Amino acid sequence: MSDWSHLESAGRKAEWWAGAKAEAPLLLGVIPFGLVFGVLGLQAGLPAWAVVAMSSVVFGGSSQVVFAQLWGAAVPVPVIVGTVGVVNLRHALYSASIAHLLGGLGLRWKLLLAYLLTDEAYMAAVGRLSAGPQTPHRHWFLFGTGFTLWACWQLATLGGVLVGAVIPAGWSLDFSIALTFIALLVPGLRRRSELFAAAVAATVALAAQGVPYKLWIVLAALAGMAAGMAARRFDRRAQDE
Repeated sequence: MSDWSHLESAGRKAEWWAGAKAEAPLLLGVIPFGLVFGVLGLQAGLPAWAVVAMSSVVFGGSSQVVFAQLWGAAVPVPVIVGTVGVVNLRHALYSASIAHLLGGLGLRWKLLLAYLLTDEAYMAAVGRLSAGPQTPHRHWFLFGTGFTLWACWQLATLGGVLVGAVIPAGWSLDFSIALTFIALLVPGLRRRSELFAAAVAATVALAAQGVPYKLWIVLAALAGMAAGMAARRFDRRAQDE
């Protein structure tokens, strides 16, 4: 566990820079992810401006990739919207886990931090928010992680769009997205319920590959969440023991 004692008397600027520094190592995975999304967006038939704009409007890496894949496969719009919504449900879980720590903030701050709260920003900030000193400016740490990630994602997407113009459409780059998320997922699997949820989701994803409109994504996500909730009793039993 990190030692956050040096932030006990930190002001806004110090918290922001500490958050940016905590986010920096994770950008090694964000940059290639953003580049690949820019390329995939063009290969799916989206105009360059739409690919870049999506990184600002949606700002959800995996859901953007899913959108591009479904768009390229000419999947009906309602299915695309529903699938992207299911993929983004994880953001609601992130928000719920830290809501009680940021409950005193005003609406503007909550809206801003909710927009910036994505996978890597949450991973970099949750330790500071939950285990660090409960100072009045601790939300600036999350602001630092989120803004740093946002800026990097915009530049990486733009770079992917520029590079994508010269990359053959036959190159399959989807595998790099899976590798990125595996690298994020595996270190966080500590409880039995988390391991069970991941195993069930992976099994359903493989078994449902033949389902039309790439709905295996939705099925795997729902199966994983249901399995994780059902297996939580094993975590409670381990704690009691």
